[in-house]
Amino acid sequence: MSERADAARNRRAILRATEELLAIHGSAHISLDQVAAHAQVGKGTVFRRFGSRTGLMQALLQERAAQLRQALESGPAPLGPGAPPAERIVAFLDALSQLAAGNLALLAAHERSCATDRHADPTYVRWHTHLETLIGQARPDLDAAFVAHALLGMFDADMVRRLTQEGDPGRLARSLRQLVGELLT
Repeated sequence: MSERADAARNRRAILRATEELLAIHGSAHISLDQVAAHAQVGKGTVFRRFGSRTGLMQALLQERAAQLRQALESGPAPLGPGAPPAERIVAFLDALSQLAAGNLALLAAHERSCATDRHADPTYVRWHTHLETLIGQARPDLDAAFVAHALLGMFDADMVRRLTQEGDPGRLARSLRQLVGELLT
């Protein structure tokens, strides 16, 4: 069943308002009241659609990550299927580095809103499962679940900010490539 036109319009307006408020206020706390007012919808509309601030941040992050998710599932190698696992891991971490660096305010706000258990977030679960599978294929002797958590831990908003805004925006991706190269050989 497809989304009603007015519901789709409201969803887009709410997500756009959230992006705009994040751009204005950085990663500072923004309320659902502010989002509703900025989107020119009722607060109840935001709550019905997203349930909470956490749900709103998850939806926005999922929207931003949709292109990467599509590339992982059916895009060309090495990001998509068909390349050796180690090459896919490096390509994924490169792409995730770009996504994180380009969305620092959202990443920080998302982390705050999911503070109780970021690891249960659907986007995190998807990325972790992807990495765990590839690591298990590349190095069955490693604890693939742990290594996947360790690699994804590098995408903490403060860490990404520090590594990308100290005059070397490619440092995070380059360092992860080096780490993975050492780990998987």
